[in-house]
Amino acid sequence: MEFGILGPVSVRARGAEMRLDGEKQRTVLAALLIAEGSFFPDAELSWFLWGDRPPATHTAQIYNYVSRLRRTLGPEVGIIRRPHGYLMRIGAASFDLLRFRDLAGQGQSAILAGKYEEAGDLLRDALTLWRGPVLANVSEHLAGSEGPPLEEARISVLAGRVEADLAVGRHPQVLPELTRLVAQYPLHERFRAQLMTALYRCDRQAEALALYDHGRRLLGDELGVAPGPLLREIHRAILASDPCLHRPLDQWH
Repeated sequence: MEFGILGPVSVRARGAEMRLDGEKQRTVLAALLIAEGSFFPDAELSWFLWGDRPPATHTAQIYNYVSRLRRTLGPEVGIIRRPHGYLMRIGAASFDLLRFRDLAGQGQSAILAGKYEEAGDLLRDALTLWRGPVLANVSEHLAGSEGPPLEEARISVLAGRVEADLAVGRHPQVLPELTRLVAQYPLHERFRAQLMTALYRCDRQAEALALYDHGRRLLGDELGVAPGPLLREIHRAILASDPCLHRPLDQWH
């Protein structure tokens, strides 16, 4: 059995997707999965399902959603009732979030060890697990609470994968992707630093400096802050044509 939340919440068994009965059942399943086997209280499930206006029968309704989940998932998965809450044990089933975290951790370790080709492959594998917007078909309360930190984790892994590609000299290949990423996340300093580095290595120094100036103004106007240490150091290095710009970016931290 395969559980997925990195996109629409889904369950697959023997190669086929299993039918889940609506948004609320998917919300209960996703909340229990995210708890990773830990106790999940009724009060939090209620808030994820109905916000601050639960029906008078919310405990009974949660019980019904869990009962239907048990029937759908079968004996391979244990959903255990505890006083005032539940916990779920998925046994030998796979869960895309756990796999993503495992690959991301291995990739980061490879970067720290200077194994950039291996790191890039691991982080690419982690990113392929994402099937679209995370938690795309659950309640707005669950998606709004748990979605942003998961999306931040994806962006961090994406930045790590770009860093690994830059470290092995793929700056011409990642330049178009980085241009799109900076346009999509204009306040993300790591992407901007990576794009400045790629532009410099492609003999486009003036564009790299203009990118810094634009980012400096944007950070000041939007957040009231100055560029961080990494951006400032890369800007200084570009002005000085410092050969350290050809070193892996993780060595600048």
